[in-house]
Amino acid sequence: MKFNLKNTIKAFFFMAAVLAQVKCSSSSDPVENPPVDPPVTPPVVVTNDVDFWLTKGNQTVLLAKQSGILGFGTTTNTYANIEVNANQKYQTIDGFGYTLTGGSVEVINQLNAAKRTALLQELFGSGANSIGVSYIRISIGASDLNATPFTYDDLAAGETDLNLEKFSLEKDKTLIAMLKEILVINPKILILATPWSAPIWMKDVASFKGGELKTEYYDVYAKYFVKYIQQMKAEGITIDAVTPQNEPLHDGNNPSMYMSASDQGAFIKNSLGPAFKAANLNVKIIAYDHNCDNPNYPKTILADADAFPFVDGSAFHLYAGDISALTNVFNSYPTKNVYFTEQWTSSDGKFDGDLKWHLRNVIIGSMRNYSKNALEWNLANNSSFGPHTDGGCNMCKGAITITSGDSFERNVGYYIIAHASKFVPMGSTRIQSNSGGNLQNVAFITPSGSKVLIVENDGSETETFNIKFNGKWVTTSLEGGSVGTYTWK
Repeated sequence: MKFNLKNTIKAFFFMAAVLAQVKCSSSSDPVENPPVDPPVTPPVVVTNDVDFWLTKGNQTVLLAKQSGILGFGTTTNTYANIEVNANQKYQTIDGFGYTLTGGSVEVINQLNAAKRTALLQELFGSGANSIGVSYIRISIGASDLNATPFTYDDLAAGETDLNLEKFSLEKDKTLIAMLKEILVINPKILILATPWSAPIWMKDVASFKGGELKTEYYDVYAKYFVKYIQQMKAEGITIDAVTPQNEPLHDGNNPSMYMSASDQGAFIKNSLGPAFKAANLNVKIIAYDHNCDNPNYPKTILADADAFPFVDGSAFHLYAGDISALTNVFNSYPTKNVYFTEQWTSSDGKFDGDLKWHLRNVIIGSMRNYSKNALEWNLANNSSFGPHTDGGCNMCKGAITITSGDSFERNVGYYIIAHASKFVPMGSTRIQSNSGGNLQNVAFITPSGSKVLIVENDGSETETFNIKFNGKWVTTSLEGGSVGTYTWK
């Protein structure tokens, strides 16, 4: 056999290459790890924790729920904090609402049946499109926002009715009918009743306007209150509280009646309180019902040891003085309640200015000064700011203006109350929140455990801030003159 060296060398190198390839592919030999892609970080999903309802002073947004996401987190920023502390609790809340005047009833009844029903449901209902008014004030007899003045025992000149045999609620039958409808919508609504004047025959002037209650009629007038409460109860209407006199230091209205602090104290301790006790009436007597510039008026009554047991607390308006007067009285008599029962919006007022002032003072201010309620004045009127008595308020703008039989307008007073009433039901409790600068605010916890924060930007520029709760926060902002209500579980 002939030996071929050339072919032998080729075969040798071929086999060496094959063995080398087999060795490199052997599972027992280490191999370089293939490159690994970096782990994919899943996107952070922020869920909405806080619902936010907004009204702007320029009216471009009116009590509208915002669609932005507000999720609690801990990302540090340098914005101001509004810190809410649910462990620090203050007064319980009776409610928010208006005065249902006789004039309000008259104009609401001018709506067609469908529109009228829809309006009452919107005001007093608890549905998604309702604002949940939970407290109303009514007049005992006429207020100045009735078409004419009257009481429930009006007599001819020179006559008296010491046994109140001619007492009748007939002149308020339309008011009573509407109250019954409201109670069907909200059976728990609280009702405060207050007179603008006693019957003329009990006064020292022969006029609905001004004058004083004669001392010899104190007991008869107390029985007048008792009869009113009892007959309203017979109609299915429970009166939760009364004040002895609307604006007792303002005797220039029609109707009206002057009643000094000493006289009111004497009437309560000698007549009204004992009459309620004798009739077994569980109805609160709330003193004063006038401006914040005279906190000494209710304090004078509460300082009387004989009047003190009959008085539940004091009521205030803010046509003069400062809202801090409520704290002044509360600190002096912390076992007695304070209430805020009236503030008007004027026909010549501006939406943006009224929204800011009333949220700062009537809603936030009264609540931060221990009030159990906050009421705006008139619920409804017509386009001429009527009806009203001769000499009564001709500039009082209702929360609602009835413009025709099938239409109405929502005015600034509607939104002032709605930012609280829709979210803070009866039985809620005010809780701690820090307030300062332009971001005026007040916080609550509801009976179901929800937290509510009402914030008013009192400045002219947009403010960005944190709402801090339990160590976490959401960041939000409000334009100048805007109001936000924030709610979370």
